[in-house]
Amino acid sequence: MQEYNGEENVGVVKISDEVVSVIAGIAAEEIKGVMGFQQGVSGNISQIFKGKKSAGKAVKVTLEEDRATIELALSVEYGVKIMEVVAEVQENVKRTVEAMTGLVVDGVNVYVQNIYLSKVEETEN
Repeated sequence: MQEYNGEENVGVVKISDEVVSVIAGIAAEEIKGVMGFQQGVSGNISQIFKGKKSAGKAVKVTLEEDRATIELALSVEYGVKIMEVVAEVQENVKRTVEAMTGLVVDGVNVYVQNIYLSKVEETEN
């Protein structure tokens, strides 16, 4: 283990995969063009009834010792360059998870599941 301030560590710190998935979800939503996460019908219905916006089930994290692989299912805004948005998501998720947890991120796999059209409000003449 590593030393901290000249003193030896006195225990082991384990980070839950659920914590990593929340961090990854927040990091992905910071990118312009990401509209949210795709969780399937049951996830969306439970969000409506509970009033929550959770990315937990749409972000899958696989932890092996101090390494992580992250999978995200996203919805993007119509009109954005999907490859650019996905590249930004991968970069931001990797950087944020590594900075906050100390884990090494082996890969960030992004699945674009849906495209949202922005609603255009009609104005009266």
